[in-house]
Amino acid sequence: MAGQDGDPWPPGCDQPCSGDFDGRPLVVVSNRAPVSFRSQGDQIVPVRGAGGLVSALGPLVRNTDTIWVAAAMSDTERSVADGEVREADGFRVCLLAVDRSDWADHYDKVCNEALWFAHHGLWNPVYEPAWPPGWVDGPWAAHRRVNERFALTVATVAPPDAVILVQDYHLCLMATWLRESRPDLTLVHFSHTPFAPPDWMGLLPAPVRGELLAGLAAHHACGFHTARWAVDFVGSCRASRVVPPPTFVSPLGPDPDDLAATVAEPGFVAATAELDALAAGTQMVVRVDRIELSKNLLRGFLAFEALLDDQPDRRGQVTFGAFCYPSRTGVEAYDRYASAVAETVARINDRFARDGWTPIHYDPTDNYLRSVAALRRADVVMVNAVRDGLNLVAKEAMVVNDRDGQLVLSPEVGAWAELGEWSWRADPTDIGQTATALACALDADAADRRRRSTALKMAAVGRTPSHWLADQIRAADRHARPGRS
Repeated sequence: MAGQDGDPWPPGCDQPCSGDFDGRPLVVVSNRAPVSFRSQGDQIVPVRGAGGLVSALGPLVRNTDTIWVAAAMSDTERSVADGEVREADGFRVCLLAVDRSDWADHYDKVCNEALWFAHHGLWNPVYEPAWPPGWVDGPWAAHRRVNERFALTVATVAPPDAVILVQDYHLCLMATWLRESRPDLTLVHFSHTPFAPPDWMGLLPAPVRGELLAGLAAHHACGFHTARWAVDFVGSCRASRVVPPPTFVSPLGPDPDDLAATVAEPGFVAATAELDALAAGTQMVVRVDRIELSKNLLRGFLAFEALLDDQPDRRGQVTFGAFCYPSRTGVEAYDRYASAVAETVARINDRFARDGWTPIHYDPTDNYLRSVAALRRADVVMVNAVRDGLNLVAKEAMVVNDRDGQLVLSPEVGAWAELGEWSWRADPTDIGQTATALACALDADAADRRRRSTALKMAAVGRTPSHWLADQIRAADRHARPGRS
C-alpha cells in the first residue's frame, strides 16, 4: 500500500510484509480482552468483547494456543483476574487486576486526555495543554506502573521464544522491561492511532516524550496503518534523539465473512425496513461513528446545514442518518462535545424540518445491527475525521453497501491511502468544501457512481485481518532474526 498517497517510506521502513507464521508461540497484549465476564446467577460467564481489535483479531486466534493478556475492566472481571491463563469462549485469556487509582490515571488522565490528544492533534496550544505540577510524578508514574504490571504478567505467562504483539498506544512502555527480563521474546508494537509528529509530540513534557519514544524503540518492530504515521513516528524519534526501531506498514482490512453473517441475521431485514421508512423516499447520507472529538461530527453536521442553506431544493430530498455511540463519557472534553453535537442537531432540525421530513436522524445509541444496515442502505457515507489511524468503517461501508454508495472521505484518515482516489475529498476543517463534496456525491450520475463504488469495493477487500496479522508476525520474524527473509 506504500506510496498510494504520495508519502515516502521513512528510512528503515519495510514495505508491507506477507508470509506464514513459522509456528512460534503467540501472545497478544491489549487494554481490553477478547471476552468480558459477567455474573449470571451463581456463575461468571464469558461474553464476546466489543471493539474493532476484537472483531479483527478474535476470529484468527480463537481456538488456538495464542494467549491474550488484558486488564480486568469490571468488578466481576477483577474477581477472576488472578494472573493465570484461563479458557473462555475459545480464547486463552490472562486478566490482570490493576490498582484502581493507577488505572484511572493511566486510562483517563494519560491515555484519553494526553496521548490521544497528542496523536490526533486535538489541542489548542494557546490554551492547552498546561501540565500541572506533579503530573509527571502522578498520572504519568501511574501509567508507567500499569505498563510495568503488563510487562511482568507477559514475562510470567509467555512461552519460550514467543512473539508478543502489543496492540495500541496504551502500552508503549512495556518493551523497556520485557527486553531485559525476557530476551528470548520478540516484541512487535502496532499503533491503531495516528502518530504525533515532532511538533505535537513536543507538547508533552520532555521526560514523558523521551520515555514514551524509548519504550517504543525497545520493540523489535513498530507497525502502522499507513506510511504517513510511520514517517511521523520516525520524525518524532529523531527529534528526541531516540534511534527509531524498524517500522512496517500494514493496513487492517474488514472481515467480509463477519459482515456477511451480520447481514444474514434475522433482525437485519427489520433494521433495513426501519431505515427505508426513515428515509421516506429521500436520498440518504449516513455516518457511523463514536461520539469522539477526532471523528469531527460537529463540522459534518454544519456542512450538511451549509448544503441545505446553499441549495434549498435539497430540503425534503435528502436525510442525514447519524448512528453515533457514546465514547469516554465522564471525560469533560467529551461530555462537552457530545452536548454541542446534540444541540447542533436539534438546532438544524428546528430550522429546516417540515411535515414528513426531519433533516437529521441522530441516534446516539450503540446498535451494531442498525449501524451496518445504515451503511448498506446509504447513498453517501461520510467519514470526515480530523485525524484517524485507519477508520475501518470507511472500508466496511464499501463492502456491505448495495446502492453504489459514495464515500465522502477526509484525507486525514489512514484509509485515504487506499480509498482516496475514488472518494469525494472532504478536508476536515473546511465546511464549505465538505458541503460541496456531499453535493457532488449525491448528484453523481449512475455511471460515475458505479465506477467509484466498484473501485472502492475492490480496494476495501484487498486486505483482510489475516493479512494484517501475518504482517506483524513476519515483521517479528524478520527483525528478531534479520538473516531470514
